[in-house]
Amino acid sequence: MEPKKKLLAFDIDRTLSPPKQPITEDIAGLLIPCLDYFEVCAISGQRFEQFKIQVIGPLQNTSPSQLRHLHLLPAQGTQYYRYSASTQKWIQMYSHTLADDKVARIFKILEYAARETGYWEEDKLADGDCIIENRLSQVTFSGVGQKATAAAKSAWDPDCKKREAIVEICRELEPEFNYAIGGATSIDTTVSGMNKGSGLQNLLFELGMEKEDILFFGDMTQPGGNDYSVIQADMDTITVRSPEDTAYALRGILGLYGIL
Repeated sequence: MEPKKKLLAFDIDRTLSPPKQPITEDIAGLLIPCLDYFEVCAISGQRFEQFKIQVIGPLQNTSPSQLRHLHLLPAQGTQYYRYSASTQKWIQMYSHTLADDKVARIFKILEYAARETGYWEEDKLADGDCIIENRLSQVTFSGVGQKATAAAKSAWDPDCKKREAIVEICRELEPEFNYAIGGATSIDTTVSGMNKGSGLQNLLFELGMEKEDILFFGDMTQPGGNDYSVIQADMDTITVRSPEDTAYALRGILGLYGIL
């Protein structure tokens, strides 16, 4: 049976891996055969450097011909990287970089809102860490910083209430920007109209596909979550809560088409 979908797209944290951790052997073992039958995309609010750790590293034994079918969309899809078999390097295809004045405004409103709600917690940062990070085409707030342990991240805002309070103030005072709750502690901020949904729409255009060709896997698909824009873009979506959920769904799909 021929697969009906041409592109499988995945959020990373809590979808392909625990927050900030490399994808598991189980997930890697499922993604590699996918590359022979589908275009595969990983999309996240992380920097490209983090994609190297979480996605590229665990797939290091994948062949160059397979990697040509892997598409990486950092910073909520505002950047696009693709593998070049000729140079054996990852090439940035585009980046919608934020202007300096917008970066400054986002930094200011995120810090103000976090302080106003009582959730600016510098005392919890590891040495050399920061709460707000410029990712060039996106600015990201991380409640306990980038270097916090997975346990500390999971414990900080498990029900998203802290980040919802911060976002409410941000949207009231700086409505020009898009604020999306993601991962365990993050608020990913981009210019309005730039989100995972638009990032995947741009990828579909690059690949000459239609939205009917994509199947997306993500955990933050509720309103306000950073995967919700994919649902708003009317793309077929499977909501998962863990890499184990994703593995279960993938096995079913690959088994249906006789790939496993």
